[in-house]
Amino acid sequence: MQALLDTMAQLTRPTDAQRVFHGRGGQHPGCERWTLDAYPPVWLLTCFGDTDEPTLATLQAALAARWQAIAPGEPLNLVLQLRQPNHSETRLLCGAVPEPHEVSEAGVRYRVHLLRGQNHGLFLDMAEGRRWLRGHAQGAKVLNLFAYTCAFSVAALQGGARSVLNVDMASGALATGQQNHALNGLTGRARFLPHDIFKSWGKLTRGGPYDIVVVDPPSYQKGSFVATKDYARLLRRLPDLLAPDGRAMLCLNAPELGSDFLHGLVRDHAPGLTFEQRLPNPAAFADTDPERALKVLIYREPPLATPTAG
Repeated sequence: MQALLDTMAQLTRPTDAQRVFHGRGGQHPGCERWTLDAYPPVWLLTCFGDTDEPTLATLQAALAARWQAIAPGEPLNLVLQLRQPNHSETRLLCGAVPEPHEVSEAGVRYRVHLLRGQNHGLFLDMAEGRRWLRGHAQGAKVLNLFAYTCAFSVAALQGGARSVLNVDMASGALATGQQNHALNGLTGRARFLPHDIFKSWGKLTRGGPYDIVVVDPPSYQKGSFVATKDYARLLRRLPDLLAPDGRAMLCLNAPELGSDFLHGLVRDHAPGLTFEQRLPNPAAFADTDPERALKVLIYREPPLATPTAG
């Protein structure tokens, strides 16, 4: 645990939501099970596997000591999440979690919920994807598939998008997405569609074509999306959704599947698309094997051919 304890001893007071320790990246031998995230004013400590109470007590004491040094007199708010293959547990170790709990990233506000389940409302590793979208959305018509709490939609609208359609099977997540838009003064500038895209594409194709299509599915969620079989189905539809010269952001967060998996699927099922770039992950998510980390690939639909005179 020494690398994690050393990180705690050097913490500065965070203002934005961010990862501060990423043992999962393999760069800190012996700490591969641990991550530490800041969702101000709450810290989230996650263990992927087993631990014991003495270990937790040591970590909590180290974080508490540093917190008193950087925020004298303020209580430490600490949530623990234990993740195992078939079981997860979340508990409040000390302090409290605000309700509602709102955090910021690059001046944007998002609502999160650390005490409910494994997904907290904002995926911190996707910060560069949101930044890219803000920088490329001016005047764009955007389709946000697997929208979850619609952080991409907020980023697109702040970047000047003309319109955004958010699609997700979970109406509860979309409701949080609507709250995120309201937090940032974007009410009325996006649509929210609770829909299973694999049951019907008609609503999406009739609303298109789109200048940007964001595809950020779960890698494995039974009954919703399984990357190894469903990504191909989705990519076959993608060219019909994209406007000429439009871009697709293809996301994959499955450690067992590298970027070659996505490149191969595009080659087989959407061969007209051209690869532009892979977006970097935030520095805090550095990994000894980048192919195990989050993959965010930008592809582009060809522009309309210019008629030749003759």
